[in-house]
Amino acid sequence: MKLWKTVRRFLPLSLLAFVLAGCGETNLTALDPKGPQSQWLFDNMLLSLYIMAFVTIVVFAIFFIILAKFRRNPGDDEIPKQVHGSTALEITWTVIPIILLTILAVPTITGTFMLADKEPDPEVGENTVSIKVTGHQFWWQFDYEKEGFTAGNDVYIPVGEKVIFELHAQDVQHSFWVPALGGKVDTIPGITNHLWLEADEPGVFKGKCAELCGSAHALMDFKVIALERDEYDAWVEGMTAEVPEPTETLAQQGRAVFEENSCIGCHATGGMGTAAGPALSNFGNRTTIANYLEHTPENLEAWIRDPKGLKQGAVMPAYPAMSDEDMEALIAYLESLTID
Repeated sequence: MKLWKTVRRFLPLSLLAFVLAGCGETNLTALDPKGPQSQWLFDNMLLSLYIMAFVTIVVFAIFFIILAKFRRNPGDDEIPKQVHGSTALEITWTVIPIILLTILAVPTITGTFMLADKEPDPEVGENTVSIKVTGHQFWWQFDYEKEGFTAGNDVYIPVGEKVIFELHAQDVQHSFWVPALGGKVDTIPGITNHLWLEADEPGVFKGKCAELCGSAHALMDFKVIALERDEYDAWVEGMTAEVPEPTETLAQQGRAVFEENSCIGCHATGGMGTAAGPALSNFGNRTTIANYLEHTPENLEAWIRDPKGLKQGAVMPAYPAMSDEDMEALIAYLESLTID
């Protein structure tokens, strides 16, 4: 009775947790594939599920048939027919698992070779996009080395093309994962891993670090933004262009504040960045601050004044004493960093 009371007490909470588990952010799911790699993972998962369901149904059906047909009745002392050592049965329950495992093995092996194919897309040739990824505590650095610039936290790719990622880690082990586009691959200090992803359609696909990497692990998010090829080329051109002088007076004052406070020492605003902090070349286009905060002037000010209070473990220095006038100007400058 005590066990049943305990179960009844926690059953509603368990059901609620189960329901809420499906309430997540858009695209942060492997059940809605948007690329060839994620589609293969999804199909293979369904195949495994169907095989497990088939085995479960057959086993339980046989179990209940035997339970009903061969149940012992009162006064029935007859011993059932013994089938120990039956060659036919031995062969049957050996061959069936082999067949089921073969059904799983064939697509698994072929898919493994497909996922491991890091060669450039032959249709794109030398224009295949290759991006160097570096995981930091707690942000992502994306170096487009061939193009000559760095992006931070938001990575852009062309639609319908295989994009090759070279994975590194600066400090501890992280894991690069975009559920809607493919599987996860670890980024390990001192070791270079590779991964390719492809998006079937334009969109914004949520990514996360899938390896416990420290106090702000849960906030180590990023986004993959897939654009049509012409839009992607325009974005690359904007990222490689020289950062224009701000046209508004307040933003010009903000640039001076940015440089006087040594922000430029950690945050690049054009070209290749450093491992100190995310590049800000297109900061005004981003929808989030610090990977997770809604992009608003209020949140930006709160982040600059106390980053560790909003993201535990952040190494960015705080500026609590910055005057309101300088803060307003700095925010105006940061918001002016956009790519049309």
